[in-house]
Amino acid sequence: MAFGKEERRRLLRLLSQLYPTQTARRTLSQLLSLVERFRAPGGLPPCWEEKDVVLISYGGGLADGGRPGLQVLDDFVAGEGLHELFSTLHILPFFPSSSDDGFSVIDYRSVASDLGDWDDIARIRSRLHLMFDLVLNHCSRRSPWFEQYLEGRLPGLDYFIEADPGADWSQVVRPRSSPLLTPFQTSRGLRRLWTTFSEDQVDLNFAQPAVLLEMLSVLLAYIERGARIIRLDAVAFLWKQAGTSCLNLPQTHAVVQLMRRLVERLAPGVLLITETNLPHQQNISYFGEGDEAHLVYQFSLPPLLLDAFLNQDAGPLIEWTRHLSKPPEGSCYLNFTASHDGIGLRPLEGLVSRRRLDRLVRAAREKGGLVSQGRRPDGSQAPYELNITYRDALFGDGLEEALEVRRFLSSQALMLAFRGIPAVYFHSLVGTPNDLQGYRSSGIKRRINRHIYGLERLRRVLLRAGAQRSIYQGYRRLLEVRRSQSAFHPQGGQELWPASRGPLFGLLRSAPDHSQRLLVIVNCSARPQTLTRGRLGGDYRCDLLSGRCLEEEVRLEPFQALWLAEQG
Repeated sequence: MAFGKEERRRLLRLLSQLYPTQTARRTLSQLLSLVERFRAPGGLPPCWEEKDVVLISYGGGLADGGRPGLQVLDDFVAGEGLHELFSTLHILPFFPSSSDDGFSVIDYRSVASDLGDWDDIARIRSRLHLMFDLVLNHCSRRSPWFEQYLEGRLPGLDYFIEADPGADWSQVVRPRSSPLLTPFQTSRGLRRLWTTFSEDQVDLNFAQPAVLLEMLSVLLAYIERGARIIRLDAVAFLWKQAGTSCLNLPQTHAVVQLMRRLVERLAPGVLLITETNLPHQQNISYFGEGDEAHLVYQFSLPPLLLDAFLNQDAGPLIEWTRHLSKPPEGSCYLNFTASHDGIGLRPLEGLVSRRRLDRLVRAAREKGGLVSQGRRPDGSQAPYELNITYRDALFGDGLEEALEVRRFLSSQALMLAFRGIPAVYFHSLVGTPNDLQGYRSSGIKRRINRHIYGLERLRRVLLRAGAQRSIYQGYRRLLEVRRSQSAFHPQGGQELWPASRGPLFGLLRSAPDHSQRLLVIVNCSARPQTLTRGRLGGDYRCDLLSGRCLEEEVRLEPFQALWLAEQG
C-alpha cells in the first residue's frame, strides 16, 4: 500500500525523533518496503459502540484432558453464549513463552503448541473480535534473537541493551525489586544487560532501528491474523537513557505515534491500547493529542472502587471523577476492575491519603491476598500492587454471603457504567476466589488470580447454588441490560451526579445523539440510604436492573446499584 508524500514526511519526522537523519531516512525506506507486503484484513467495524465489551482470558485458563486450550475456551464461550454478551476476546499471550505466564515470549509469530494453532485463533475470530498482546519491551532469554546475541550473530547481536553499571541509573523507575542489570556470559565475555522485569525477560534495544522494524513487522502480522485491538505491553519502559527515569520518555511517545499512523493508514478499525500502570496523568499522556493510543486503561478506577466500598465512603472516587477529562476525539478509556495482574497502587498516587492506602494493603492481606513491592528511585521499596481476586477483595468484613455478592456486583455495575469500553476478567465473571494453592505451588504472587479450571468442574460450579453461581448470573444480567442502552455508548456524555457524597456515588450518562439519559447510583455502604425522587435531578422512574418502578422516596439497600432510565 503506497504512502503519499505528506504521509512519508510525517513518518520521517517521527523517525527523526529516534535516530540521526540519515539513519531515519534509511529506516523509513525499509519501513515502506515492509508495508508493501502487508495485506489488510476486512470486516473490521469503525470505532466502537455500547455493545462493545471485552472479555479477558488466558488461552489455557480452561482444561479438558489433553485438548488444546484455545479449543476448550472456544467451547465454553460458544456453549455459554458469551459471544452474545461480549464483542471482543482478549486472549492473553498465547505464544511460546518461558515464564511470566506468556509475557516472556520466545516466538512472536507462533501459537504455543499446548494452546493450539492459528486455525484455532481463526475459529474464535468467527464469533468474536480479537485482542492480542504485543510484548514489545522485552523477550525471553530463550528466544532465537537472544541465542544469536550470546553467540555474536546478527540480527540478535544488536537487539539488546548492554549497560554500564557505572552509568547514572539512579533515577530509573520500575515495578520490580529484582536487579536492573543481569550478567550474561557471551562469546565476547561477560556482559550486563537491561532486565526491567526479570532475568528471563531481556529488554529490547529500540535505539537500534532493526528492533523497531522487527516489532512493526510483528504488529502488522497480528493485524493480518485478525487482531482488532493490540495491547502494547509495558510500553512506558520502552526507551532507555542514562540520567533519566527511563519511563515515558519522548522517544517512547514517538514510537506509539508511529504505530498509530501506520494502523490508521493501513487498517482503519484496528485499535491500539497502551498498558501503562502509572499515576493517572502519566497514564492518560498516552492519548497524546489524539495521535497516540486509541485506548488507555483506566488504571485508577480499580483501586478507587475498592477504596470506596471498603471504606464505605466514595469521597476520593467522587473527586477523581469530578476532574476526569474527556479523551481526545477518536480516543477512549478502557474501564476494568481486574486483570491477569494485581490491583495497581501507583495509580492511586495523589488520589487517596496514606491512611487509606495502608487500609487497602492491610485489607488485602486480611482477606488472604498478597502485596507485591516495587522499587523506588532511591532504592527503597513500596507496595506496588495487591495480588488478590477482585471478588475476595470485596468479600468478608463480617457480611452475609448475599451482601458480599451484591457488593461485588455493584462494583462491577459501576465500572460498566463509566464512559469508555468495559473489560471483564474471566475470573471476575465467574466469581473465582483466591487460588492460594496456585501461588504456593509456584511462588508467583499473581497466580492467586490466575486459576486454571477443569471445564466440567467449572460448569458444575456455575450450576450449583452458591456465591459463584450468583455472581455469574448477576454479571450476565448486567451485561444483557447494558448492551441495549445507547446512553452507555463509549463516547456518550458523562457527568458526576451532583448529589454524590459520602457513601452515595452517581453518574449521569447520555447517548451521543441525546436519545437516552441514565442515572447510575450506587450505595457503597452497608447501611440503607434514602432520598426523595426530587433529589435525582430528573424524571427517573424505572430501575433497569431490577425492573422496579420508584416510589416518591427512593431507598437504596446496602451496597445496591441502580441504573435509572429517564422518561422521555
